[in-house]
Amino acid sequence: MDRETLVIRNKRMTEAFHQTAFKHRVRDGILNLSSFIPVFQQKTNHKRILIIRPDHLGDVLLTTPAIRAIKQQHPDISIHVLCGEWSANVLANYPEIEVVLTLPFPGFQRNPPEGTPNPYVQVLKSAQMLRKIGYTSAVIMRPDHWWGAMLAYFAGIKERIGYDVRNVSPFLSKVIPYRHEHVVEQNLRLVEGWTGKIEIDKVQYSYPVNEKDKFYINSYLADWQISIRKPIICIHPGAGASAKLWEVEKWAKVADILSSQFAATVVFTGSPSEAPYINSVMEQMDEVAYNISGSTNIGQLAALYQRALIVLGPDSGPMHLASAVDTPTITLFGPADPIEFAPWGQRRKHAILTSKIDCRPCRILDWHDDKIEYHPCVRDITVGQVLDEARRVVQAEG
Repeated sequence: MDRETLVIRNKRMTEAFHQTAFKHRVRDGILNLSSFIPVFQQKTNHKRILIIRPDHLGDVLLTTPAIRAIKQQHPDISIHVLCGEWSANVLANYPEIEVVLTLPFPGFQRNPPEGTPNPYVQVLKSAQMLRKIGYTSAVIMRPDHWWGAMLAYFAGIKERIGYDVRNVSPFLSKVIPYRHEHVVEQNLRLVEGWTGKIEIDKVQYSYPVNEKDKFYINSYLADWQISIRKPIICIHPGAGASAKLWEVEKWAKVADILSSQFAATVVFTGSPSEAPYINSVMEQMDEVAYNISGSTNIGQLAALYQRALIVLGPDSGPMHLASAVDTPTITLFGPADPIEFAPWGQRRKHAILTSKIDCRPCRILDWHDDKIEYHPCVRDITVGQVLDEARRVVQAEG
């Protein structure tokens, strides 16, 4: 089909996708009714805040400026974070966080095991656990996370802060108007009661890299005969959804040309499941490159990115990790919205590439059985665009 017809088709499908299904409308009614159930509130003398963030790497990293801002203004407050076990290691290096608690949040497990508990039974059991610890406040960082808001309500936490979003606001004691803005700014607005308004140029976004992880990476690269003086370029070509993936042959061309032009070694990163995709890229390359996928934890990956000249990839958590260690990035955006999810930092240092197709950003990462060629937003981006932005960013950094 022609481009105009494709856009009309995709917009209609997007509108239908975002409509609330009947079973969800029934659930919404039950949730609203459950917010009227009387709950005995906690009584605690501790100044203790619970941050609830169920997401994965990138979203969790974008929560840290708000956490650090609270601790800077109120060093006497104890901050606990409730996250998925998949994100616990992301927060391990932050001294501002006293305790990291984990839950198998419903809807956020990528491969939920058999026998996963009913989410409504789980919320009651988890609420009992939180009552035993005792909190004065809870902040629901994900705007649409009704389950987390309900958890804080049934845990009897007196102050529950979140956004004025359907199914979330009935469980809150303090409702903040939602704005379409970057996730870092969204998180900071939720904690302004403790921090006051923070100017953008004063936001502290960084990941603390330790010496042990630096040593691991230097040793790993040395085994590949990559000296400490040799520049490296990191490419993380994988993503959590097929609609975000760029073509293998395009990554191979970009890797070859940048490797040659900057006299650098290309190191590919990714999860163990992304290794075959990375190997496919490397098979089409002329230059020598290396694949470290599945061989690093979060801290070690941060150390690798800190050493890199630049990090390239589609919209994904590792791009946020790269910006958190102050390394320039080139991010290819498809269905997601860069206004909300661009790597945090100055645009001269963190380039964003998108398609001009009118149906993006649709904010739909999984189109199920629909043909991937009907969603060309990432694949519209050209090799030339990526190379031009990579050269510009590296030259701007000197």
